[in-house]
Amino acid sequence: MKTHVILAAVLFGVAVGSSVNAADLQQPFTVPEAKPVASDGWTFAASPYFWGAGISGDVGQFGLPAVHVESDFSDILKDLDFGFMVVGEARYDRFSVFGDVIYTKVSSGATTPLGIAAERVDATSETFAGLVGAGYAVFQDGRSNIDVVVGARIWHASTEISFSGGLLDGVSGHDGATWVDAMAGFRGRYFLTDSLYISAWGLIGAGQADLDWDLAAGFGYEFNGRISAVAGYRALGVDYSNDGFVFDVVQQGPILGLVLRF
Repeated sequence: MKTHVILAAVLFGVAVGSSVNAADLQQPFTVPEAKPVASDGWTFAASPYFWGAGISGDVGQFGLPAVHVESDFSDILKDLDFGFMVVGEARYDRFSVFGDVIYTKVSSGATTPLGIAAERVDATSETFAGLVGAGYAVFQDGRSNIDVVVGARIWHASTEISFSGGLLDGVSGHDGATWVDAMAGFRGRYFLTDSLYISAWGLIGAGQADLDWDLAAGFGYEFNGRISAVAGYRALGVDYSNDGFVFDVVQQGPILGLVLRF
């Protein structure tokens, strides 16, 4: 029933929407890395990324029972209107602050078999996931580092459904939720050669959601002191339910990004 729930990812990441094929597009590479700096200066990094994530889980909206959703990235891409993903970091010696922003918008529509109640149903879903945090390097060796981090992630997921033709012509409905979770974990990178490095990220938390977690790992290649490319895999899950709104999903897939340092 494709008008029930639509999810778009690549969300956190995450969009809620219309059907058993609901999907999300989230998420990147989640770890932009600024080089460790001298004690007298800051370094900054920004990383726009692409996350080819599929989604699976349970979603419930509009007071209806939760339904199971299962969709791969190709299904999501068909209905994706817009997706924006970027990570940023500022580092001073062993200290760092960082952010991860994901926004997706998905639209889908379908005609009804009989056209009595409505001739067509359209659904638009939006999802925003924003993570802010701070870290301290418990290990630092040249350009390699491992940071212990704490932070918070804010989620917003909403869906609007509208009917055209038939008895429900002009009728529309909207449902959504916003929640915040505390997060803690690690992030870092380790250079295998002068240019090739391993980068990873792991966070777990809870708050208004029962569980919120995020894992990513991959390889990066530093072309010069300012530009790197990263490729890896990310999995992210959240379990939120409140007052009939259910968002219990796992999103996972490959990540490809560009890291710019300045």
